[in-house]
Formats: sequence, C-alpha cells, structure tokens
Amino acid sequence: MASTDVAGNVPAFLNQNPKDRIIVLGVPLPLLEKVGLYALLAAVVVLPMVYDGYDIYEFGKILMYMLAVLGLNLLTGFNGQFSLGHSAFFAVGAYSTAIMMDQLGMPYWTTIIPAAAVCFVAGFLFGLPALRLDGLFLALATFALAIATPQLLKYDGISHLTGGVQGIVLDTPYPPAWIDSIVMSITGEELSVDRWKYMFTALVAVIMFAGAWNLVHSRTGRALIAIRDNPLSAKTMGINTSIFKSAAFGVSAMYTGVAGSLFAIMDEYLAPESFTFAEAIKFLVGGVVGGIASLFGAIFGGWFVLEIPNIADLAATSLENYINNPQGLTGLIYGLFLIFTVYVMPMGAAGLAQILVHKISTRR
Repeated sequence: MASTDVAGNVPAFLNQNPKDRIIVLGVPLPLLEKVGLYALLAAVVVLPMVYDGYDIYEFGKILMYMLAVLGLNLLTGFNGQFSLGHSAFFAVGAYSTAIMMDQLGMPYWTTIIPAAAVCFVAGFLFGLPALRLDGLFLALATFALAIATPQLLKYDGISHLTGGVQGIVLDTPYPPAWIDSIVMSITGEELSVDRWKYMFTALVAVIMFAGAWNLVHSRTGRALIAIRDNPLSAKTMGINTSIFKSAAFGVSAMYTGVAGSLFAIMDEYLAPESFTFAEAIKFLVGGVVGGIASLFGAIFGGWFVLEIPNIADLAATSLENYINNPQGLTGLIYGLFLIFTVYVMPMGAAGLAQILVHKISTRR
C-alpha cells in the first residue's frame, strides 16, 4: 500500500508512470523515446534527398518488409497466436492490387485500401475456424495455407485473373504531376520513379505504424494482451475472446496484405514463385530477431531479412580467391549470422535495447 502524508494524500511522484522516473544518460526515458521516434521520422524524410536508384529502392523494400513483420508481431507477439502462413496474406494483398490495376484499370494509389479490406476479411474468416486450434496445430494449419497459395495462384481456373505461371506485369507507378511539379520547382529536377516509390511506401508505412501504435496502446490492445497472457482470466473479465482473436488475425493479415500491395507496386511484376513458404519464414525470422512483442523491433526485423542475405552473399563472394564456388557458402554464412544474432539477442533487438536501458538507467 502506498505511503501517504498527514492529509492522507499519495505523494505526486508515486502517481507518475514508472517510466517517467527512469533516467537514461541524464534524459528521462519518455523524452528519449520521443527524440528517437522523431529522429527515425526525420531519417525517413531525408533518405530520398540523399539516395536514388537501387539504394532508395532497397530502403523502400525495408519499409515494406517492416510492415509484413509488424503484421505477424501483432498476431503472435500481442495476441499469442502462432502463424506460418502469412506469405498467403502477403500474396492476397499483392494480387488484389495487381488485379485492380491490370483488370479494372485502377490507379495504383487507390488499390491500397481495397486490398487491405480484402486481406482483413480473409484473415478474419480464416481466424474463425482457427479458434479451435492452438499452438502447433494452428501452426500446421497456417503452414498448409502457405504451401497451398502458390499452387492456387497457378490454377488454370483463375489464371485469367492471376496470370497463372506467367504472372502479371504492372504499369510503372509514376508520381502525380502536381507532386512532380512541386519537386521540380524546389530542386530543379524531376522526381525519379524510384524516389517516388520510396516516398509512397514511406507514407503508407508511417500511417500503418501509427495505427498499430494506437491499437496496441488502446483498450483493444490491452484486451489482446490479456488474451495472450491468460485466456481464461480474460474471458472471466468479460472479453469476447473469439471475436478478439479472429479480429487480431484479420488486422494482422491486413498489415501483411498492405505490405504485399506495396510489393506489387514497387516490383511492377508478380509471379506465384514470389510467395512461397520461404517468405513466411522471412517474416517469422524478422519478428524473432527484432522482438516478437515489439513495434519498433519490426523495423530492425525488416532490415535484417532483406540486408543480411545480401551481406552474406558479399561475404561469400569475398572468399572467391580462397575457395572454389564460394557462392555455395551464402546459406551457411547467413545461418551463422542468424545463430549469432539469436545468441546475442535472445529476446530480439527490442529486448537487447531494454536490457541496455536498464543497465545504464537510474531512477528518481
């Protein structure tokens, strides 16, 4: 029981959020978090001014993977449902955008919201029968979904929509004329397609990240966490666990589906081979490495699953003077990277950051 003064009032400092009393390098933790968030947003804005071509395209892909990992984090980290099939929802979002652009002639920027709605419905409907499954059984069900999706995309009965094994070639997403004119008046040069793809992806990613932040810190987010920690207690408190778990599946699928939509817009080409089970494993690796119950961990996870294979390939190529056919070592080097990362950060990058903050912080 909190101590009180003579008048029976609780001291003001005891009413504070515990985080407000943590000092890191002389700076209150909430202020440090805000500064870090603003610095991250500033970096997102500055990048297209510094980079262009393939480099800025890579940054856009990192943001796209961040959204996919974030979708899995919302399901597994904050609601406790395990999925190995998010590559299926990634494909649903990508093909929804592609079909709307190719068959209906819709502008690329108008396809994001309808594709998100389609993925939410697909995830919610899949989550309903999945309520009877838990743990490894749910993982097997989602694994079957991931395996079946590429084969379904090749099915002749829907090949007139999906393009079958040939895939779909999409139009280049040129920037709107008014944005191009503004950039021209400021910089004196046209806005390149690669820079515009990044800017469009960054805008969508920031909006989606803000939505996830508000969701997790709302009553709905606390209900999801309560279901994850103790489903029986959550049900006793009046939480409709069935609806919340299905809705969590829907929201998770929506985030991953929006990432798929951005993938279609950025790559301008889709084929069933782009949505194999390996993609689902990428999302899982990104979630674990970044921190499965962390929003900011999804940023590191998105970077990891895209860039570490490239770094492993460069490391293997550097051995060509010493080893015949060093490209065969790429997978081995990537595996060593992954083992080392999990060993150093068993709770992910977000968990490591929390440990470091705890070690260097002081309390008022």
